[in-house]
Formats: sequence, structure tokens, C-alpha cells
Amino acid sequence: MHQLVTLDALALSAAIRSKEVSCREVMQAYLEHIEKMNPHVNAIVSLRPPEELLDEAKRADQLLAQGRYLGWMHGMPQAPKDLASCKGLPTSKGSPLSSMAPDQSDATCVARVRDAGAIFIGKTNVSEFGLGSNSYNPLFGVTRNAYDFSRIAGGSSGGAGAALAMRMLPVADGSDMMGSLRNPAAFNNVYGFRPTQGRVPYGSGGELFLQQLSTEGPMGRTVADVARLFATQAGYDPQCPLSSDTDVTGDAAQLKRDFKGARIGWLGNYDGYLPIEEEVMVLCEAALSDFADIGCTVEQCRPDYPMEKLWETWLVHRQWLVGGNLSVYFADPARRGLLKPEAQWEVESGQYLTAADVFRASMARSDWYRAIHKLFEQFDYLLLPSAQMFPFDVATKWPRNVAGREMDTYHRWMEVVIGPTLAGLPAMSVPVGFGANGLPMGMQIIGPSRDDRGVLQLAYALEGLRPWSAQAPLAVIDALSR
Repeated sequence: MHQLVTLDALALSAAIRSKEVSCREVMQAYLEHIEKMNPHVNAIVSLRPPEELLDEAKRADQLLAQGRYLGWMHGMPQAPKDLASCKGLPTSKGSPLSSMAPDQSDATCVARVRDAGAIFIGKTNVSEFGLGSNSYNPLFGVTRNAYDFSRIAGGSSGGAGAALAMRMLPVADGSDMMGSLRNPAAFNNVYGFRPTQGRVPYGSGGELFLQQLSTEGPMGRTVADVARLFATQAGYDPQCPLSSDTDVTGDAAQLKRDFKGARIGWLGNYDGYLPIEEEVMVLCEAALSDFADIGCTVEQCRPDYPMEKLWETWLVHRQWLVGGNLSVYFADPARRGLLKPEAQWEVESGQYLTAADVFRASMARSDWYRAIHKLFEQFDYLLLPSAQMFPFDVATKWPRNVAGREMDTYHRWMEVVIGPTLAGLPAMSVPVGFGANGLPMGMQIIGPSRDDRGVLQLAYALEGLRPWSAQAPLAVIDALSR
């Protein structure tokens, strides 16, 4: 394996800027590595021709020679998630219903990465229309886990998570509605950060006001890389009216913070409400001692809120938004059959919602925010597992049973992630180790609204104590590289 693909994003950036290595050398190393690795995990799709990419990298070197430095991602290969528009590449959304014509413009977060100097090599694979935490679709197939090719990579940013872990990208973007940045990060032993709602402009195409569940954000193998990409993505955009300014910096030095005396609330499984595999809980509970080792006090807590009501609230919001988004396909019988059954169920369920249903759900969501806000009067940060089970077999679309409890929908096995989403809070999945099966797991650090910097700082402090992400699947990669 080429040494260049093992570098973290900031180290690679520094090497390019100092001209220790050329952009063309970097691109060549990554393309050779992707050619060997990608067939095993199916993480990167719509890959552009190598000669085009090498020519772009050569032009990036020429700019450097002229003293023109575009930014910290100058000449670095990137692959946006296949839900985000990227000029010159198709955005399939994992569906045969989408046009495969190249996009004519960039989504806001993609444009900012382009402005920072990145070269887009392709897209990362997703679940169909981003629905479900398993990245499979009829166009490209399933993305496999970096630590066990027989298991799923999570989703819907599964391609991003697996590509990062397999060293096919230095850093990656994703989006998160129902854990789509957090779940694949946990399943692939990397970091995935869902920012405060509005920190990263969402769009800027399509509906701009009602969609307040999903947000785009960064993934990386180190917290410093995640923070740097977040600083690139974040900030107000007048084309996205619900976006906001941010004071988060990409300077790694500002991630250092003393957490002595910080108060941490452990939500666990909400006092038995959530079915979570025993070993997932064991790993997360063992990681609580790491918070104590950096000076925090950890106590178990629970929000004063009926958790089943939160799930009902989630269903209304999700079906309302997903149903509206996909209704144009569902209305046409010829196209309806091309939607996977779970997508059809979302639209069908949404058709029965009334304005009163949506308003009541919004009131319930508001009450949930107030309940979590009250917890933050006692605690600085909250903790939850990132998933309720380890990655399952790729032949399984979604699990019907978790920890002995039947799942009544295709996405209930990821119920653990909906709390931060509905409250619009920053939440970061950090690695917490490996199960006896050799599979990784993560835990969510949840901060108060707009304390994105604090969440990153706490993750950085933990990384210094337990750099789990350094234990990448290098043995697998080395074996495949021979």
C-alpha cells in the first residue's frame, strides 16, 4: 500500500502545500489503491476516467508552481455523497428514477470543497434516496463493511464510511437525517459529525424551508480532519435561508481543552426502552471510564419525556417530508414500482397525514427539545450508543429483531439516533472499540445547540486517550495490496 494513502487529510494537505509530494503523485497513488480496494467494498461509484483525473492533478501542480494555492484541499481527491449535486458528475441517489446526466452545478457544501481545491473523482455509494441505514441500491449494489466484507457498511453515507476506513479517501462528506453520518462512522471505526441544524447550508436546490431534519456534515479518520472539513462546509449562505454563521475553526490547536469538572450524562438505552445488543452496551459503558480519565464526571440520566411518543413524532415528520419528496414518483404507476417497498411505505403513510397531525408532531418535537434543554442545565454533554447492533449480513435488507425485540418498521433498529436529529443538536459518533466479532462500534457525543466546537473538543480529548481509529483494517488492506 502506498504511503500517501495512509496519511490523514491534514498531513496530506501539508505535504502537498510544501511540495514534498505532487498532486499528480497523490492522485496516482489513490487511483491505484482504489482499483485494488473498491471491488471488495463497493464504496466509490461513478468513478471518472483516470486520465482526466491525472490531468486535473497536473494542472493543480502547475498552479502551485505559479504560487497559486487554492486552499487546504488543493489537489486532494474527493468523492461527494451520491445525494449531493456535483458539477460534471451524475447524482443518481441510488435510484433508476434519477437522471444519470452530469449535474450542471454544485450543492453549497460541494462548492465550498471545490473552492478549497479538491478534485472530485466520483461519488460515494448510498442507500436508495438515502432511505435506511444500509447502503444498497439497484444501480450499484451494496457497500460492504471495511472490517468484514460480509457485513454492511451502514448508511446512508455507507460509501463514505467504508471509503475512509479503506484509505480510498483522505476525508469525506455525508448527510444525516436518521444517523447517516453517525451510523456508518460507528460501523467503520471512523468519526462522523452531525452539526447543529443550519450550521452547514443544506441545498441549495429544491425546497428550502420545511426540511429541518437532514443536514450535511463531515467524516474523517481523525477529529482534526473532521473539524477542518466542517470549517470548510459551514457558514451562512444567502441561498439557504435557514443556514447560520459558525465560530468553529479548522485550527487543530483550538481543539485542545481541559475537561476537568465537565458533567456528562449517560442516556444508555433510556432505562430499557431501546433494545440494544448486550455487547454494544458493554463497549459503550466501558468507554465511560475514558471520560472520567480526562476529568469528567459521568452520571446516568434520562429526559423527562415519553420515548414512545418521540418515535411517533419521528414517524410523522419523516413520512411528511419523505412522502412529499417522493410523491412525484409514487403518483405515476409506471415509476412507482421502481421505488423500493420501504420508500413506497413512507409515501403511502404520509398520504394519510393531516395538517393537525403535522402540527401536533411539531408541538411534540418542541416539547422534546425543551426536555433535552433541561438536561443541559445539569449536564454539559450527553452520551448515547451510535447504533443498537453491530453491522449485519449484507444479504439482509434490514433486521427484523434486535436484542430479542421485533422491529415493526424498516428503520426502527436505528431509533437510537432520532433524539439529536429532532432536537437539531450537534452529535458526533466516536469510536469506542471492537466487539468479540472484530467489528467496530461507536458512541454519540451530544452537545447543546450551537456547541459544535465543544463536541469536537470533547471528541479530540478522547481521541488523545484512545485513538481507536488508528486501528484501521490495515492487515486486510495490506493483504489485498500484495
